[in-house]
Amino acid sequence: MQHTDTLHTDTHTREIVQERLLNAPRELVFDVWTRPEHIAKWWGPTGFTTTIHEMEVKEGCIWRSTMHGPDGTNYPNLIKYKEVVRPERLVYDHGTGIEGDPHRFEVTVTFEDVDGKTKLTMRCVFPTASERDAVAGYAVEGGRQTINKLEDHLAAIQDHSTGLTHLMTRTLDAPISLVWRAWTEARHLATWWGPKGFDTQVAELELRPGGLFHYSFAAPGGPVEWGRFIFHEVSEPNRLVFVVSFSDENAGVTRAPFSADWPLEILNVVEMKEENGKTTLNLWIKALNANEKEQDMFRSMTGSMVEGYGGTFDKLGILLKTIA
Repeated sequence: MQHTDTLHTDTHTREIVQERLLNAPRELVFDVWTRPEHIAKWWGPTGFTTTIHEMEVKEGCIWRSTMHGPDGTNYPNLIKYKEVVRPERLVYDHGTGIEGDPHRFEVTVTFEDVDGKTKLTMRCVFPTASERDAVAGYAVEGGRQTINKLEDHLAAIQDHSTGLTHLMTRTLDAPISLVWRAWTEARHLATWWGPKGFDTQVAELELRPGGLFHYSFAAPGGPVEWGRFIFHEVSEPNRLVFVVSFSDENAGVTRAPFSADWPLEILNVVEMKEENGKTTLNLWIKALNANEKEQDMFRSMTGSMVEGYGGTFDKLGILLKTIA
């Protein structure tokens, strides 16, 4: 894509500032910057890979990793988060984790919405001008290459021809045959489908293209709500495509109880692949037949959807342990 890539080394004697206009909504860019399953795929200059040892993106928490250079050299990194404001801003100290680290500097990353795209600004502030000058040569180019990899990753997880957005990846400790059963048998869906803490009851399940999965769900002491799938594709054991809607007891389509601007239909594409007895699941989503307000609402809720599906897939993981 055509983009801006402005590098400033003269705006302040201790700063390096890099900017890029990214062709992705800022909720997604923020997720890709803060979720380990994404960041491990793009973090670091060209030819570098990253191993994440621990990562909790909260104020006062840390991200500890090792970058591996093309020549085999390992570079320890320790980030301590000072400010986390989703999806607008991250502020953190970046160093090696070595006592008295002379290479520590502060980073502020901002994510600005620009007509559905994201203006990314990364400002690194060093303790002194001489320390900035000592690293500026490779830091500027390394930063440029890292953001290039970020841009490539964003393009890879978005299908602009269909509007699908990759929401999350989850690796499950079970063979694909078992995961498929959990997705396609009513007794198992009743155990794990739905938000954490909710009880799900299956009213109907017809597993075929055009078939219906109709269910109710309720929090303890809360009102009963209804949902439904309409299956578009059932390709055992690797792929399920279905449209999710809020519903009523007659399987009709209804508005979401939390907003009149939530899209009526959400396309879900689930793809699964087995390796070494484990199953990696990828989830892609898209708002169907949505107007501008509904699209804006859908984009703004990316973080909530990641959290919601994450809790649901936690329940799936627990179920798989019991039926293995």
